[in-house]
Formats: sequence, C-alpha cells, structure tokens
Amino acid sequence: MLLSIAVLLIANTVYSQNQKTDTLPYPASHTKWYDNISIGGYVQARYNRLLETNPDLECRQCDSSWGEGGGISLRRVRLKFSGNLGDYVYFYIQPDFASGGMGQHFGQIRDAYFEVGLTKKKEFRFRIGQSKVPFGFENMQSSQNRLPLDRNDGINSSIKNERELSVFFYYTPERIQELYKTVVREGLKGSGDYGIFGFGVFNGQTGNAPELNNELHVVARASYPFQVGNQIIEPGIQAYTGKYQMPLGNLSPGVSVRDDLNYLDQRIAATFVLYPQPFGIQAEYNIGRGPEFNKETGAIEETPLHGGYATLSYRMVLGSQLLYPFLRYHTYDGGKKFERDARSYEVNELEIGFEWRPVKAFELVAHYTLSSRRFEDFQRPDNLQEGGLLRLQAQVNF
Repeated sequence: MLLSIAVLLIANTVYSQNQKTDTLPYPASHTKWYDNISIGGYVQARYNRLLETNPDLECRQCDSSWGEGGGISLRRVRLKFSGNLGDYVYFYIQPDFASGGMGQHFGQIRDAYFEVGLTKKKEFRFRIGQSKVPFGFENMQSSQNRLPLDRNDGINSSIKNERELSVFFYYTPERIQELYKTVVREGLKGSGDYGIFGFGVFNGQTGNAPELNNELHVVARASYPFQVGNQIIEPGIQAYTGKYQMPLGNLSPGVSVRDDLNYLDQRIAATFVLYPQPFGIQAEYNIGRGPEFNKETGAIEETPLHGGYATLSYRMVLGSQLLYPFLRYHTYDGGKKFERDARSYEVNELEIGFEWRPVKAFELVAHYTLSSRRFEDFQRPDNLQEGGLLRLQAQVNF
C-alpha cells in the first residue's frame, strides 16, 4: 500500500510540474546531468593491538580486526557518487572496498538510492533504494564524522550496517535544511538530513541480505533541532516493528528454533543531542524484543532487550585545527539477530580518547577501551571476555 501511494504521489507531482515548465521532447539545456555529479570518499586505517590485555576480547560487528589474528587493517575504503538530476531528482551511490574485514578487501554496495522531491525546495521527498534506516542518531551518523571508532552495541544491534532496501518519506522544512547544513559546515558531528519526520518500509533482513519471509518492517522517526542562544539541541524518538527470519546458514547444528524461523523484531528509542559548541552531549537508549540464544534451553527465543550510550565531547578550535576530546559509555543486554544463533550479548564498555584534525583532509583518532563482553551461542555457551586496549585510526577525506 505504501509503495503504491508513493508511486502515485511522485507521478502526479512530476506530471504537474512538467505541465508548467516542460514540454516533450525536453528542450536542449546548457547544463548536462553529469555536470552536477560530485565524487568524494574516505579511507580509514586502524590498529587495535596496542596495550591489549586480552586477545580473546573481540567485537565482530564493530571491527573484525579486534583481538587475536588482527593487525593493521583497512576499516573502510569508500567512494561517494552523488548529484542532482534536475530540480526534483537526487541520487547517491556509495560502495565500500574494505568489506569482509580481516584483509578481505572486496567491494560491496553500502548505499544506492535516489530521492524524488515533491517540490523544488525538496521539503517533501521520497528516498528509494538501499539507504540507512532512520533509527538511531548514531546509526545515521556517518563513520566519517563519528567520534568513537565504532557504533554502540545497544542501538547498532538493530540493523546490521545500518542500511536496508527500502522506501522512505522525509519532511524537512527549508529553515531546518539550512540548520542541518550549518551543523555540517561547523564540524558539529551531525547525522545529516533525515527529516524532522520520516516513515517508511524496509525488507527487515538487514542490508545486502535476501528477503526471506515476504513481510516488510515499518519504521517512523520524529526529530526536531532548535537553537537556544548559541546552542543547537536535537531531541528525537523513533520506532520500528516487523518479523525477522533466522537464516539457516546462521544456525548451529542442534540449536532449537521455531518451526517457521520467524521472530518479532521490534524497538523504540529516544535520542538527545546537544551539539558541541564547545561542550556536547549525545545520548540514546532503546528497548524492544527480538530473537536471542538462551544457553539454559539451547534454543533461540523471543526475549526483551535494552541498551544505549552517552557520549560527552568538547570541540576545541586551535587556529585552523580541530581537536575533540570525548568519553563514551555504552551498554547492551539482548541478542544480535544477524549473528550465529542470534548470539546473546551483555556489554558494558567505557571509551576515552580524542579526534584530531590538523587539516581538512586528514584526521587521527586514538582512544582507550575498557570492555566487558559476554557473547554466547550454541557452540560457545559460556564466554565472558574482559580487558582493555588502545585503538588508533588514521583517516583521509577527499
């Protein structure tokens, strides 16, 4: 139903605008579509083994080069292609050539979508393709801009790689569009323009994975940035619901599962952001239900989950350089549906470090991590790992 409504609205708007401004065939233009295309990207190189106290401490979703067997790695190698195709259509394509981790540098699509605006100001727009699901500020925040090296477990356990094949509707008033641009221009660590209101549908099996149960997930988000003096504050709330089907390839022999392999996948989260001018706060928390391995029964069960984080930061302008000291604590208690046997997690982690940007094209991040991680599945039913490590990342932007 939502797909049909979206197609009808887009077709009607484009037709109406063409009646006013265009004829068929279209008149010759001095500006070609390829004149408006931008190319950019970034590369991240990491090393996680300094001052390491426990080589069995790892986080496969965060960074596969954690722990034993890890070394110098390329975490991301991304190219961005984007541009406006006339007044109403925009496209964005982003492949990553460091997919797979652990030195497996093969290419994979991260984003591939187009937007159709219902007006020239693009206050109302549809986004169609593979893109980030509007759930969680840190999930939507680009890894190119985020202070901690990895996203928190509590929110990021919702959607692997944050992206899905989807159709979303976004509404952003022109005044708020300008505010989002200011946040980016001033280096305030924003998430981008995902509207003050957004809703839509997505497959629900996580990005770059086939749909298995023919049931779409539904998501909605409301967020409103506003200024108080020199400060910019952005509170928000978001939720999604759907059914997730456990892939057979993720099940250990002998683990018990439901006959249809389907489990409720449902969350709601609250967000608060005080952009760093100079002191910043970014905090989120979510609760919900989803599949999780129970070592007492040897089965994947539908259980409650909860978790979130709080990041404190400070933005220092040192001439033409930027320095961001930060501290983050995050926690999570629940399953990760996309890992083997919907692996059960209990995470408590503290990170303290800094990001230094001496020039626009180069950034260096260093932070020390103190972590306690219990991650258990049918093959490893008793697995608690604790320790600390110093993590380093060099990033080039172009």
